[in-house]
Amino acid sequence: MSVFLVLLAYILGSMPMGYLVVKLMRGEDIRKYGSGNIGATNVGRVMGRKWAVIVGFFDISKGALAILIARCLGVTSPDFLAFIGVIAVLGHNFPVWLKFKGGKGVATSFGVVFMFHPLASILGGIIWYCVMRLSRYVSLGSMVSLSSVPFLLILLGSNRAYIVASTFLAVLTILRHRANIKRLLMGTEHKVGERVA
Repeated sequence: MSVFLVLLAYILGSMPMGYLVVKLMRGEDIRKYGSGNIGATNVGRVMGRKWAVIVGFFDISKGALAILIARCLGVTSPDFLAFIGVIAVLGHNFPVWLKFKGGKGVATSFGVVFMFHPLASILGGIIWYCVMRLSRYVSLGSMVSLSSVPFLLILLGSNRAYIVASTFLAVLTILRHRANIKRLLMGTEHKVGERVA
């Protein structure tokens, strides 16, 4: 059962909705546009806000669904549930279908955190929105908000396993944003509302 759930979490996480939307709607590879990422932000630049919302919702849902299925099948161990969540995000970031070149895992991480502690996810989402609106950089909002989640979980008295997992996801998010950090420092990072051809 444990092996099955781990594989299922990876498969769910690795479903590349952003890639599929652009491929089906335009017959093109999203990775050739904008930031080269398959996530909702880059889909928005190419396809518009509606499709960004759809992809973002899907990516959030698959992270939450991986843990929800495990719980429905009787898993109660916070350690294993936290591990399942991490695997789902790794599936998004390194999908076998795209030669392990996937997204940055922000939306999927928030779906996982929602299953850890809904309030922490909501507060993290508010932080993301505020930073994004003030700076107009989605990448900055993503890094700041996910980095805040471990502290929110501590303040909310969450389980240690969820705090450790969320810390790992925050570090992973920052590592996946290395190119964005360089562009932020150079002043060439894409801002909210920018579209690409």
